[in-house]
Amino acid sequence: MPEMATTEPHEGRAPMDMLRFATAGSVDDGKSTLIGRLLLDSKAIFEDQLEAVESTSQSKGYSYTDLALLTDGLRSEREQGITIDVAYRYFATPSRKFIIADTPGHIQYTRNMVTGASTADLGLVLVDARHGLTEQSRRHAVLLSLLRVPHLVLAVNKMDLVDWDEKVYEKIHNEFTQFATKLNVPDLEVIPISALQGDNVVNRSENTPWYHGPTLMHHLEHVHVASDRDLQDVRFPVQYVIRPKSDEYHDYRGYAGQVAGGVLKPGDEVVALPSGLPSRIKKIELFDKEIPEAFPPMSVTVHLEDDIDVSRGDMIARPKNAPKPSQDIDAMICWMTNEPLRPRQKLAIKHTTRTGRAMVKDVQYRLDINTLHRDQEAGELGLNEIGRVQLRTTVPLLCDPYSKNRTTGSFILIDEATGVTVGAGMINSGS
Repeated sequence: MPEMATTEPHEGRAPMDMLRFATAGSVDDGKSTLIGRLLLDSKAIFEDQLEAVESTSQSKGYSYTDLALLTDGLRSEREQGITIDVAYRYFATPSRKFIIADTPGHIQYTRNMVTGASTADLGLVLVDARHGLTEQSRRHAVLLSLLRVPHLVLAVNKMDLVDWDEKVYEKIHNEFTQFATKLNVPDLEVIPISALQGDNVVNRSENTPWYHGPTLMHHLEHVHVASDRDLQDVRFPVQYVIRPKSDEYHDYRGYAGQVAGGVLKPGDEVVALPSGLPSRIKKIELFDKEIPEAFPPMSVTVHLEDDIDVSRGDMIARPKNAPKPSQDIDAMICWMTNEPLRPRQKLAIKHTTRTGRAMVKDVQYRLDINTLHRDQEAGELGLNEIGRVQLRTTVPLLCDPYSKNRTTGSFILIDEATGVTVGAGMINSGS
């Protein structure tokens, strides 16, 4: 069978349920300790790793096992003075696989948080019960809302240091809930925890008889994310055309890619964009097996009944429900480099599997992510700033609003001279 892009197979069925979640919090809110606790209590670390952490904790004179040592990559990066990047951690329970994007909390690393949270199903914001909500807590919530992360958890950590006072929890709960009404937060859960002691992380705590909600792990295992993806609007960006040209696969012609929206089935009427040529789906393959349907985020190979012209960067969609090709793009952009984004600037743009060039027509405003104030006097965007920008592209983009589809509604901007990614965009609309 020819090689193709794939997700992990499971006898022709969908991959095992997976949750991507991004963590955010201020320094010393206990983020590393919480991740370490999740890894430990879900038995995702080896005995020798735990022994090493226990030994290091003892050598430092700690009276407890410092679980933050399990995820100390970011701290060592800080000490070396190099770029602070997103750290990804992986673990699994019998019911679900998890990918944690451990994002930096400082405002100067906003671009890194945007990168880590852009593909997340859930955002986990930590606050220190002693300090309550901070400016950083609110900023993290604003960014997660802006990135349309559909589920949000506020973990009120270090409750053991405020003697498990219900009033402290209720004050933070009410204050954050009220703040969240200003944002686009469809699903919010507030959980009192002690990452160090393990209370309400995996196991329910006896110290919170007044709390009747789920533990953090129970919520992560059971939060429903399948319906968050767009299963109505078929979007299949073609990543690669498979033409082996061998005797064994003499007439083989398949289109490999990752389903970005909708459900694809053999026999469905489709249209190839931007050409507009119609056809039907002949079959769908996952590895070397034919499957009855494909849906996000499966990576499959689609075969069409007609030998029409389809190439990388094209998109397969439904005839009556296709995105309109757009060259004038209205988007929110997070700028990621020291040289500011300015009008008339020319950049390369990558949208799904399609590439082209773009010119900045206008910077409409810069968004203050602490206050949500729109600075309409700003004529440019600096490093880590977010603003609304008008672009004109050389090739039509087959896009949807980001609020509708986070895959077809996003893009990156690239400096053509260096090949460095300098911006990430979320499309408001195109025309």
